Amino acid sequence: MKNIAPKLTPEQYEQNFAELHPPFTSNSAVAEANRCLYCFDSPCMKACPTHIDISTFIKKIATGNLKGSAKTILESNWVALTCAKACPVDVLCEGACVYNERGEQPIQIGRLQRYAIDWYFEQGMPTLFTPAPKNGKTIGVIGAGPAGLACAAELALMGYDVTIYEAKDKPGGLDTWGIAPYKMTQADSLNEVKLIERFGVKIKTGVRIGKNLSVAELEKRHDAVFLGLGLPSPTRMHIPGEDLPGVYDALEFIERVTTRNWKSVDVGNRVAVIGAGNTAIDAITEAKRLGAEQVMIIYRRSRNEMSAYDFEFELAKHDGVIFHFLTAPIRILGNSHVEALECTRMKLGEPDAKGRRALEPIPNSEFQLPVDMVIKSVGQKANESFLSEIPNLRIQNGQVWVDPETLQTSNPKYFAGGDCINVGKEVVHAAADGKKAAHGIDKCLFSKESVNKSGKHG
Repeated sequence: MKNIAPKLTPEQYEQNFAELHPPFTSNSAVAEANRCLYCFDSPCMKACPTHIDISTFIKKIATGNLKGSAKTILESNWVALTCAKACPVDVLCEGACVYNERGEQPIQIGRLQRYAIDWYFEQGMPTLFTPAPKNGKTIGVIGAGPAGLACAAELALMGYDVTIYEAKDKPGGLDTWGIAPYKMTQADSLNEVKLIERFGVKIKTGVRIGKNLSVAELEKRHDAVFLGLGLPSPTRMHIPGEDLPGVYDALEFIERVTTRNWKSVDVGNRVAVIGAGNTAIDAITEAKRLGAEQVMIIYRRSRNEMSAYDFEFELAKHDGVIFHFLTAPIRILGNSHVEALECTRMKLGEPDAKGRRALEPIPNSEFQLPVDMVIKSVGQKANESFLSEIPNLRIQNGQVWVDPETLQTSNPKYFAGGDCINVGKEVVHAAADGKKAAHGIDKCLFSKESVNKSGKHG
């Protein structure tokens, strides 16, 4: 790479990637928990996609019952530490807190949840749940991300023999590989994996279905299969220069940063990220924290249309990110390496039938931005070549079609959840999908016999 940003000292890297929200002390956690009004209608609980009983877990923190608090949380969400650290709480649980209506700071639900779950892991994960006796059925789960882990945990507690097949060498999916280190670490995600393995779930890493294990063999081994394979394929922009050295996919870049081997990640002095979602923000702020001198986001629509959350936008501005709105890349320039990004100005036209405004390039508005590195963050898509190997699997609008009640696919042996059915929502949605699919599988295989078979007790 030309014009590599100077490497920083170990201390500078650690400072730049320090946690955005440090953990509560014991006293501050209890003080914050005692602010909770324990609302009878729990708007925070309704706003959580996994419907954690938030008032109850907070009350238990206030009374010093951290084991009970952790149990209340985990009963609803098997990746609770990831969600505590990386969830957009200000638009979910904390956004629904009644303190907002008073113009006061909402209860810091995410940090309280982290406090309880941190304690649980620090105590060595004391037993909270005991799996039911084996029921003779076996389930295969493709993908060890949050949807797959949640599905596997729930099924294991109901007595199923569960095996997860994961292509990467470490499980956890995007929780392990795709979240900025200043939000959470790989160790946090791997602790959640260890918890689920305690229920008897087997995780086989380095196994790619269709390559190391055929679809036919997978179906032969298991009574049902859950697809939690996410969106592994980056979307191409189809512009000249896209394959030049110095052009990276956002998740590829973030994955390298999550290993915390900072010095091994080269970053250009001038970095442009194309796209304006939450992943784009993670990528550009990481580039800045690795030492890039100038960082910018290129987005073809306006600020109002960008999908990144407000707090991500504010974080990027705080880090000095320059936003080029209504700007579309048309080609990447360079001889043997990226040297510039050519763009054109855009204007918004009339709304279509869905209310989305059309985009129109402004004639003769082309200009060039000198850059040393381009990171593409224009979306991910499902691995359609693999999905096509599954008989009678219906793909609709680039995602796996499922029955909304059971998450069963058009092939009755397969169920699905997470990014491959919702095109990249939050981790908490994937966790909710995994749990929902587990009960859909149970209902399918055992019908009404499963009603009282939760397998959860203290």
